[in-house]
Amino acid sequence: MSIDRLPAPKKPGRWSVPGLGLLKGLAVTGKNMVQSFYREDRMTTVQYPEERAPISPNFRNFPFLVYDNEDSLAGLRCVACSICEKECPPQCIYIVLERDENGKSLKRPKIFDIDVSVCMNCGICAEVCPFDAIYMDGEYELSTDNRFEGLLFNRERLAKSAAYHAKLRPEQAAEVEAKRKAEEEKKLAAQAAKEAKAKADKEAKDKAAAETEQKGESA
Repeated sequence: MSIDRLPAPKKPGRWSVPGLGLLKGLAVTGKNMVQSFYREDRMTTVQYPEERAPISPNFRNFPFLVYDNEDSLAGLRCVACSICEKECPPQCIYIVLERDENGKSLKRPKIFDIDVSVCMNCGICAEVCPFDAIYMDGEYELSTDNRFEGLLFNRERLAKSAAYHAKLRPEQAAEVEAKRKAEEEKKLAAQAAKEAKAKADKEAKDKAAAETEQKGESA
């Protein structure tokens, strides 16, 4: 009966100076420290709050509502569909649809509140919004000594212009504006086609009525 032998011990590797790895690490650290005095990409220290580090376009902290034109409330893109309210995991969004005196929907929020103390900054509200009305902000200085009203953001505080969105995320804002412009042009073209068809139908109807009247007179 054969017995499996243990593998032969490996020969010792190349001899190295004890602490050589530590010395190499210290050399890299020293090099970076010296370069931090004259290379801009190595100058990582920021004198906050006088100076602020640039925010990455991928940074997301808290939602904000986008509005067009000059009026921050009348120009809100939000139509109070409540999709973001339903999809929000921590349920920190509260929306009330605004209606006229007859109860007809005005397609804008009368109340749009977000509780900062509950929001988990997941960005799902921005992903599910079909109207390009809500995005994640880059603002991070949200501390306050008021733990109740100070942490409840209403629509007035959440509203920020499309120009702000373009400055915060230029590429994303450009894509959104191009898409919205194409949709608006498509809507205008459909409306023009509808009006042209209505005009043609009216002219044909008037022509048929005039011919019928003319035949009646000749008879």
